[in-house]
Amino acid sequence: MTTIRIILFILLFSFIFSVNASADGSLKAAFIRDHQLWIKDGDKEIQITKNRNIYSQKWSYDGRFIGYLDGDELAEKRSLFIYDTKEKESYQPYVKVETADFKWSPIKNQLAYTVQGILNVTKTKDGRPEGFENVSLGVSSFEWFPNGKEFIVSSQSVLRPTGWGPVLIYRIPVDANLNVDKMKHFYTLKTNENDLFAIDIDFFKWSSDGKWVSFLAIPTASLSNDSNTLGVLSSKGKHFQEIGQMLWYKDWIKWAPLTNQLAYIAGEGRFFVENKRTTIADIPITKQQIEYTPEGYVDLDLEWYSPDEVIVARAKENKEWKEGPVPTMFTSLYAINIKSKTQKQISFPKSNELDEDPQVVGPYLTWYRSKGRVLKGDVWIKDNISGEERIWLKNVDSAPVFFKNN
Repeated sequence: MTTIRIILFILLFSFIFSVNASADGSLKAAFIRDHQLWIKDGDKEIQITKNRNIYSQKWSYDGRFIGYLDGDELAEKRSLFIYDTKEKESYQPYVKVETADFKWSPIKNQLAYTVQGILNVTKTKDGRPEGFENVSLGVSSFEWFPNGKEFIVSSQSVLRPTGWGPVLIYRIPVDANLNVDKMKHFYTLKTNENDLFAIDIDFFKWSSDGKWVSFLAIPTASLSNDSNTLGVLSSKGKHFQEIGQMLWYKDWIKWAPLTNQLAYIAGEGRFFVENKRTTIADIPITKQQIEYTPEGYVDLDLEWYSPDEVIVARAKENKEWKEGPVPTMFTSLYAINIKSKTQKQISFPKSNELDEDPQVVGPYLTWYRSKGRVLKGDVWIKDNISGEERIWLKNVDSAPVFFKNN
């Protein structure tokens, strides 16, 4: 009997180990370690670059390519590169492209990027994005339409003797090739200093059904550090609604996975010590928005886990701080059920650690855990909200970018 028990124990242990080892084996991510680009595919970690300074890694539509920026330590000069996972090599789509903003098409392996206000798209050569074509001049910010055939584009306001002019939004086909007849006016955001004041627009994001696009209306540089206006615009450019005031953080704005609900972290003031509240608005707005952050706390990141559940990075307020070094806000992850209105803590960092950048990939929840001002951390993972937390990546510079099948 003893021998049989030992064999059964070994089989059970082997089964549990194999389940845990393969549970997250389908995950694939691009990440930065020691300023270098790496890929983790299943259990294998692969270093892609050496002796570089890599930023802003982004997966292509089908996961074959990773676009990334290679720049100096201050990120002042950033050149666009593409890594081909099939050919296992990095290359530049053109002789030299210095950009800070590039985005992959939602329907194919085509890159769009801006260079000094010029919007360009890559051509295709031997199945790879290479070369470029001009699309439009005077572009401040852009995003692909969900159909992958057009862009929504903003053009920054101009300062006139009478004050700042409006911010113009256009709908431009990919093949516009600088033809002004193809540039279609989409919406005019009229601003004034006593109401909605903005000189630029950034962070276009589409709702899951493509019927609404959200964006931040941004005032002058000094004002934008403390407050920006979140707005939504219908996909036909006919209906605009002002949603609320918030800081300039792209990841603090998230559409629900299935419904036209927009979650964002509301609140003014550049410091994280107070007045940062998770808020959800039903779009179009027909009723009062709901705030979910309890009194005495601040939320500093968010992610939808399911249509009814939102994950936030939460810390206690620090209203006592008035001057001196800005205090580190030691956040933990909380799950908010917007249907039942229940909330519970789901990650448990040590007292000198903080959890941030929650990401959902299928059933998995991942996040980045670091120690205060230390510029290194680990990526942790749960199989689901109630699962056990464990380390998935060690000693990385920031949260990874996961490839998610379209």
